[in-house]
Amino acid sequence: MDLLANLSTGFGVAFTPLNLLYAFIGCMLGTLIGVLPGIGPVATIAMLLPATYALPPVSALIMLAGIYYGAQYGGSTTAILVNLPGESSSVVTLIDGYQMARKGRAGPALAAAGIGSFFAGCVGTLILAAFAAPLTELAFKFGPAEYFSLMVLGLIGAVVLASGSLIKAISMIVLGLLLGLVGTDVNSGVARYSFDIPELTDGIGFVVVAMGVFGYGEIIVNLGQPEENREVFTAKVQGLFPTGEDFRNMIPAIMRGTALGSVLGVLPGGGALLAAFAAYTIEKKTKLRPGEVPFGQGNIRGVAAPESANNAGAQTSFIPLLTLGIPPNAVMALMVGAMTIHNVQPGPQVMTSNPQLFWGLIASMWIGNLMLVILNLPLIGMWVKLLAVPYRFLFPAIILFCAIGVYSTNNNTFDIWLVAIFGFIGYVFVKLGCEPAPLLLGFILGPMMEENLRRALLLSRGDWTVFLTRPLSGSLLAAAAILLAIVLLPAIKAKRQEAFVEE
Repeated sequence: MDLLANLSTGFGVAFTPLNLLYAFIGCMLGTLIGVLPGIGPVATIAMLLPATYALPPVSALIMLAGIYYGAQYGGSTTAILVNLPGESSSVVTLIDGYQMARKGRAGPALAAAGIGSFFAGCVGTLILAAFAAPLTELAFKFGPAEYFSLMVLGLIGAVVLASGSLIKAISMIVLGLLLGLVGTDVNSGVARYSFDIPELTDGIGFVVVAMGVFGYGEIIVNLGQPEENREVFTAKVQGLFPTGEDFRNMIPAIMRGTALGSVLGVLPGGGALLAAFAAYTIEKKTKLRPGEVPFGQGNIRGVAAPESANNAGAQTSFIPLLTLGIPPNAVMALMVGAMTIHNVQPGPQVMTSNPQLFWGLIASMWIGNLMLVILNLPLIGMWVKLLAVPYRFLFPAIILFCAIGVYSTNNNTFDIWLVAIFGFIGYVFVKLGCEPAPLLLGFILGPMMEENLRRALLLSRGDWTVFLTRPLSGSLLAAAAILLAIVLLPAIKAKRQEAFVEE
């Protein structure tokens, strides 16, 4: 009954004209950003953070959340129509989605993505609403030692689940942790690794690293391709509705993708992206029905499952943010920034101290998912025309928007140069085959880990055994050790590499 009462409070907040307007703006912007390659929700939210200063806290967070899950929807449009993932978690969708488009079945592919996303988004929001309260009760038992152990588990989870080489994933996390140390030490007030550069005494901004490594890095990679490889091909969309046979194939895939995404979305470090890969891998292992198109040649399950998984993951990634105050991915880290700007301390106390914000945000997700279905299907023609803009015009616009976004956060030209440097570093990462997501996770969690480590040692008077003697902390460290031991076993290592191979 408490859940129903809380949800009714949330819908009361979300259904106000102002919040409905900002939910619509967020969904519309998110879809547009998902469609445009090279920008992504991280850069968009970073650019729009200053614009939310004047908004009420609930409206600001509703709009930013709309951008996040709107980008998950929009990314599938470019993946299907032009074989270009507009958003990182849409990488898997293009394998079968683009093949469907080439066969004149872009309509059913886009509809499958829309229906799967809507169902998964609704289920993910329901899980968020149902499990938020029990998880918050658990969160009150967390002290500095438990938070430190939880972050260690999160970092090891990111290593295990990152695609590619384990050594490279570990290296990325360590580099992220080291970058997080740049700035002024909280305890002593001494500048660390700032090299006498005054702008570095406050540390490197998260937005600078994210925009440089992901945004600028991706643009440099694209410009390194021959022009014909960057050319946008527009597929003709004919008929939007899937056939009865399509529905019979895709409904079980949507269910499996939703279940997987709901679980993996909670994990720190790219839960939605991992869920999409895992869902596609499971579908490939599932037996084909008689007369069904093989995977990689336009199977509708190859669109429905990963799209459901990444949208369910996008919704459930709010659970650790709202209940524990820990951002599981780059976008959630920006949401923490938005909450802090509006004097809302993320963590267990949000539900009790600011229930209207907590439940209003959850209710707005249902409304946002409905808006996205209504928005996406009729606007496909418009997105296709937008994608026809030549890349030589598109990339300078993206660079300009990123530069404006970075400058507006601190009004500092040094940050623009720093973004350019991180853009080059991002390009080097791509060439070396390093995945930058673990770096970002290490960069976010590094300062938080250091703070909780120091706090735990201060409370225990320098006794390091506090991390093992406290039951919850010890259990989390044991889980991290088991996870690391399992992944280093040769058989598991081979299976892990096989799971990330795209056929």
